[in-house]
Amino acid sequence: MPALPAGLPLPGGGSMNRGRRWVRSDVGLAVVLGCFASAVVVGIAAMPADVPVNLVFLPLVLGILFLSNRVLRWFAAFIMVALTAAAILQDTYQVRVVVALCVMYGLSALVIALSLRRDHVGVGPIRGQSMLVDLRDRILAQGEIPELPEGWLVQSALSSAGGSPFAGDFVVATASDRGRRMELVVVDVSGKGEAAGTRALQLSGAMGGLVAALPPDRFFPAANDYLLQRAWEEGFATAVHVSVDLRTGDFELRSAGHPPAVQREAGSGRWKPLRPDGPVLGIVDDAEFSCHRGRLAPGDSLLLYTDGMVELPRRDIDLGIDHMMGEAESLLRGSWDGLARRLVAAVGSRDDDRALLVVHRRP
Repeated sequence: MPALPAGLPLPGGGSMNRGRRWVRSDVGLAVVLGCFASAVVVGIAAMPADVPVNLVFLPLVLGILFLSNRVLRWFAAFIMVALTAAAILQDTYQVRVVVALCVMYGLSALVIALSLRRDHVGVGPIRGQSMLVDLRDRILAQGEIPELPEGWLVQSALSSAGGSPFAGDFVVATASDRGRRMELVVVDVSGKGEAAGTRALQLSGAMGGLVAALPPDRFFPAANDYLLQRAWEEGFATAVHVSVDLRTGDFELRSAGHPPAVQREAGSGRWKPLRPDGPVLGIVDDAEFSCHRGRLAPGDSLLLYTDGMVELPRRDIDLGIDHMMGEAESLLRGSWDGLARRLVAAVGSRDDDRALLVVHRRP
């Protein structure tokens, strides 16, 4: 007789693998953890001097990690009821035990609040929060530098406010014209840290598609229209876009309310700010963006960055730019390798997101 397929419905609505699914389900895990917690509670009631109250903390932590929000609320409520029963049943009413039970009771209430917060955000247990890591990785993937011809070096570095894994600053990098041109965008979304992370995720995906599909002169107008259509409460962003011809070194630079890019000329060793005009994205309809055309000769470099690199309280932004250029020149006495990472670590505000892109044409 051939084996029945797994999960085949049986009379009464059952299935052959229901038992295995139940054991692996949240309810099955909650029952196992509940049995353990019950044993601890019984031990506390019977032998308060010998059974550590903190043992109840173990199933509660495992529940936070692995139970769905709905089951977690019921499980935390069960813990609270069991702890109340333990406090009533114990005869000695030791202060140590009563205080510990009250602490655990408060933690259980906090767990219920946490599960409600998860439902509001739309996030499951910790094992489901890998989604957030995936979202962060998608932002970083937009800034991965494409394969470049020999003679070009492009580096990027990001640092978020307070060490948060999410930031409102991001980089978009892509090749166009069959690899003959390189499109680079540095963006600063309004807000900082996790508050700007979701907007940065959505905008980075849109910009990645737009910059690869449109000519350089149409990219910012399209990005501006996109932000206006989103109608976010804090729906503006600053950005700088450079399109580089990898054969000749000619480039087109456009800015949307962004701090000026700086170019280093290898012949003189001097840095000079490049200041094309353009409004912030997401504020003005039919915005126009001027273009600065230049050329990167062998040995020349460009720095594109966000305001977190140069702005500090009670300091003029031009002084911040001078400081950044001086620090960059000092770091270049060593090597170009890792310059973006080293420069982000050396300058800028630790209370703001920071992003830096270095474009260097090797001599």
